[in-house]
Amino acid sequence: MARWMLENKSYESFLPLYKCKRKRPDRYRDVELPIFPGYLFCRFDARARLPVLTTPGVLEIVGAGRLPIPIPESEIDAIRRLFTLALPAEPWPFLEVGQRVYVQDGPLRGVVGILTGVNRKQRLVLAVTLLRRAVAIEVDRAWVLPAVAVNTRAIDLAGRD
Repeated sequence: MARWMLENKSYESFLPLYKCKRKRPDRYRDVELPIFPGYLFCRFDARARLPVLTTPGVLEIVGAGRLPIPIPESEIDAIRRLFTLALPAEPWPFLEVGQRVYVQDGPLRGVVGILTGVNRKQRLVLAVTLLRRAVAIEVDRAWVLPAVAVNTRAIDLAGRD
């Protein structure tokens, strides 16, 4: 609704959507959901932001305090290009080097490690501490979540608690 209202006020807006299946009581249904839930991109003059803020559905403008911070145009263009090409995309947790991560799938399921890097194969390199030693392993990016998102305890590579 906010997107439609902003466009009626002659603002350029962008709401990237992805397709997914949602289970209903009797069947699965294809739906489109925002790739960044709760966020809508809009081009406007930061000095004249009141019409944007008073638009139904707009809660606030991303920024530092009352100062809006623009998203770099290159990042918006990259997202637009991704969705123009209709490449498969879905929301994914943001992972940073040094962050504790949990392996949720694959042969190392249940392991908690520290993300030490991302290689060219789009795989994550983890350091897992075992007996006060570190082991570097590679796991598929789709298997990993931020450890704070998971309520579990670490197990070692042999699978013992």
